[in-house]
Amino acid sequence: MQERASGVLLHITSLPSRYGIGDLGPAAYRFLDFLRESRQRFWQILPLNPTDPAARHSPYHSLSAFAGNPLLISPQLLRETGLLPKEERSTFTGTPNSHLDFGAAAALKTSLLAEAYRNFRLRDEKQDAFLSFCRDHSHWLDDFALFACLSRRFNTRDLSSWPPKIRDRTPDQLVLSARELEPQMEEIKFYQFLFFTQWSALKSYARKQGIKIIGDLPIYVTSNSPDVWAHPEIFDLDKNKKAKTVAGVPPDYFSSSGQLWGNPLYLWDELQQQGYDWWLKRFSHNLRLYDVLRLDHFRGFVAFWAVPEGAKSAARGQWIPAPGEDFFSRILEAFPGASLIAEDLGTITPDVDEVRERFGFPGMKVLQFAFSSPDPHHPYLPHTYPRNCVVYTGTHDNNTARGWFEGEASTAERQRLSRYLRGSTSAVEVAWDLIELGMLSPADLAVTPLQDLLGLGSEARMNRPATTRGNWTWRCLAEQLDPALAERIRELTQKSQRAGDPGRS
Repeated sequence: MQERASGVLLHITSLPSRYGIGDLGPAAYRFLDFLRESRQRFWQILPLNPTDPAARHSPYHSLSAFAGNPLLISPQLLRETGLLPKEERSTFTGTPNSHLDFGAAAALKTSLLAEAYRNFRLRDEKQDAFLSFCRDHSHWLDDFALFACLSRRFNTRDLSSWPPKIRDRTPDQLVLSARELEPQMEEIKFYQFLFFTQWSALKSYARKQGIKIIGDLPIYVTSNSPDVWAHPEIFDLDKNKKAKTVAGVPPDYFSSSGQLWGNPLYLWDELQQQGYDWWLKRFSHNLRLYDVLRLDHFRGFVAFWAVPEGAKSAARGQWIPAPGEDFFSRILEAFPGASLIAEDLGTITPDVDEVRERFGFPGMKVLQFAFSSPDPHHPYLPHTYPRNCVVYTGTHDNNTARGWFEGEASTAERQRLSRYLRGSTSAVEVAWDLIELGMLSPADLAVTPLQDLLGLGSEARMNRPATTRGNWTWRCLAEQLDPALAERIRELTQKSQRAGDPGRS
């Protein structure tokens, strides 16, 4: 992280696919080839955990802090291992265009995964690799599988409505439930085995290509999740396992009323007394998955916005301190070589900067924010950057560069941008103008969303914070990743001295 480099932001679901949703199959490998041809050294993705249809499949509203998303399993790779027949018998019935259909894709993937599991069961013996996986991941996998099965049995994930003995994890009741649900639990564990096997192979291929993967660690978990069920003592809950206070952020750039996320908040005193054991397991798990971790909502490790449960908006919250300095001292003691990026956007106070700087974590700079004021020393203007930071044209929460320029930037912002560029720009060229500003800046790492490299407009936006509809569905088409684009990226990467060793492998 301490040398000039660049990379691309693209979530797995946004890859081209014949199954309606991007996955860990051939298109992911081809994208890594594209990155190598473009001389990129980082691929940044969004969280890989299971998503919830009720939350419209937001990767930041996951059903588990540890599990992988079965929708990302590649049927094509399952055919290669003999778990699915070689011939194609099930096809995606949705529209194969630039926006995915989660419902249709999930229906097809669920059917194919069930068929793969049936074929696995027909084999004479359980594979040693599967049994070893279950042992190695038992600290979260057993609870995850049992929680999923119980949720089906009770037709709800709402812990407060479960029978008290199961809700409160009475030991003899847990043993009885696990015995009764063992076959169903094995199927769920098998899907996790498939996910992590395919992910491991993809990450190994990335390493051979000289590309590091930046993963994303959401700070919070959802209320009705195996994490809360198995570790209620570290969350601010009432006796029925309902959150007493919930997470969010006060009014900001994205929402005038703030953002009410609704996640249960941590009891940091209890975590501290436990030596942050749950967090250590979580970091260990994620640092095996990724080369670099982006810490989502970094400021929440220093002070977090607490909103009373039942509030209609996030405006009624208050800041409550967290032991960020002690926490990261323990994390880096356990993982001294960890590469971490602090997502330090939003309401950032001096104490947050102090913790980030003390541990040397690079912060984030977003070019779309750089022209909001006439201040020549605005912290997001490229000439003000320290080396130890990561510059983005925009993140998954921003509009695309073209969409920002066409529909969000004020006249004053467009004028300031033109003056900074020493010449006018246009909707067609603004994305590449911003990309070049970031690539030529002092920042050690420059990351660009693929949508901006393609010069796309608002139709390609990934997420609109504080909204629930129309998010997370954009994906690229195979033909968009063409040699001409790779060459243009490569030329700018070399010009900005971010290409590194062309002979890396």
